[in-house]
Amino acid sequence: MTTTRDIVTTYYAAFNAGDSEAMLACLAEDVRHDVNQGDPRHGKALFREFNAHMAKCYREQLTDMVIFAEADRAAAEFIVNGTYLATDEGLPEANGQIYRLPGGAFLSVNADGLIDRVTTYYNLTDWMRQVGA
Repeated sequence: MTTTRDIVTTYYAAFNAGDSEAMLACLAEDVRHDVNQGDPRHGKALFREFNAHMAKCYREQLTDMVIFAEADRAAAEFIVNGTYLATDEGLPEANGQIYRLPGGAFLSVNADGLIDRVTTYYNLTDWMRQVGA
């Protein structure tokens, strides 16, 4: 039986591999994606668009990962190690700046063993300072 910890671990391994399709395979069709800044996104199609945008603008690896899992809920704490590749709308100009900042997420898993909510947090002010805003 796949546990909540297993599915969350698989999801983040896919993230670190840059494998958006493997990430999507971990998600329910009606996934709710709450990002640090902006409106929630609902459904895999919007999650796919978000991932494509992120891959264009950022290259990120998560390290120092700690996952706390309980029944149908999980929390993850990590360090985001990234490179700002292409200017994102409304943000400072990108020129390959490297950043490192703590982040975290809360996730829930449905009865089918798929992630149906991902809520991500990081300190945008810290990120802006690191990329030279």
